[in-house]
Amino acid sequence: MVVTQLPRFHYLVFKNPPPSFKFFPKPKVPIKSTASTLLSASKSTLSTTEPIPITDFSLPDEPKLEIPLDKLFVPPETQVSCDDSSLSTRILKGSNIVLSKYARDAQVVQAEFVKSSVRTEDCPSDGLPEFALVGRSNVGKSSLLNSLVRRKRLALTSKKPGKTQCINHFRINDSWYLVDLPGYGYASAPQELRTDWGKFTKNYFINRSTLVSVFLLIDASIPAKKIDLEYASWLGQNQVPMTLIFTKCDKRKKKKNGGKRPEENVKDFQELICGFFQTVPPWIMTSSVTNQGRDEILLHMAQLRNYWLKH
Repeated sequence: MVVTQLPRFHYLVFKNPPPSFKFFPKPKVPIKSTASTLLSASKSTLSTTEPIPITDFSLPDEPKLEIPLDKLFVPPETQVSCDDSSLSTRILKGSNIVLSKYARDAQVVQAEFVKSSVRTEDCPSDGLPEFALVGRSNVGKSSLLNSLVRRKRLALTSKKPGKTQCINHFRINDSWYLVDLPGYGYASAPQELRTDWGKFTKNYFINRSTLVSVFLLIDASIPAKKIDLEYASWLGQNQVPMTLIFTKCDKRKKKKNGGKRPEENVKDFQELICGFFQTVPPWIMTSSVTNQGRDEILLHMAQLRNYWLKH
């Protein structure tokens, strides 16, 4: 049986989707990945031409995490099969994302701050594709952005959550943008200011024609937050393409203290959003401390961006 992903990127469909959408059948054979593979830091796997297979460094005593075929994100014009023995090597490490032929030119060679905007219409008008980073305040958004471009101070980090108050555009390789959006859910910020942030951010999501995908950051070191689930459901309801980025996956909670490991919180979050969406969103586990997930995010952005440019 061969499965082909939906056209474009409206893969996050709220309940009662239009008739033209198709969904994955449930396979009989799951794809297996180990916890050690998901959580270990690795050297760069980026390629400026073709994607590089992901190597499984599993240990014999590690518990297995199964990713069924219907839980994978399969990019457009990419085919997968239950009988494909090479499928596990095409799945990005620490994610549910299958690599496609569009995963190329992923390296960040140049990065520069362009401008800050408080209105969508004030954002750059050069038509370049862009990816927006958004998440709850103190989720590690600026640290992740700095990790992606290998610059410690491209996006200034702050010990005071909620510092980002504008739509900040960073031009990458003179060909696309990373966009740093205001964090949400910081209770100490003035209510009027929080309302304004939410208003212009949502306006940006709906009206920004060059937005390829939103990368929603979720803190994997703690249990799922209601506000994150609500934000994800809003994006899905409004047909805004989204990838879940689980941050702080290097933080290990001790079982004896009742804390859950990051991979357990990731699994719990996915189970909770299953009630909101018909299809599972793409997700990647990351750490700005170890750079885990950095290369995987860039490869995922590359295949989304190159498909967007072609179509």
